[in-house]
Amino acid sequence: MITVTRLNGTKVTINALFIELIEEAADTVITLTTGNKLVVKEKTSELIELNQQFLQTIGLVAAAQKSE
Repeated sequence: MITVTRLNGTKVTINALFIELIEEAADTVITLTTGNKLVVKEKTSELIELNQQFLQTIGLVAAAQKSE
């Protein structure tokens, strides 16, 4: 799970495994596999870092590195 900030300043925690697409224009839009969209303050690079940290905590990054 990662916590992001909506444009109105409220925090929301989402399951990072459901992120399908991140678009960055004037605002950053996260599209989930459910079709839901969130507009957030974080930039794409921050979201990628948060997602990588999450994947490490659940052991998916280590598992992917061992299979290479």
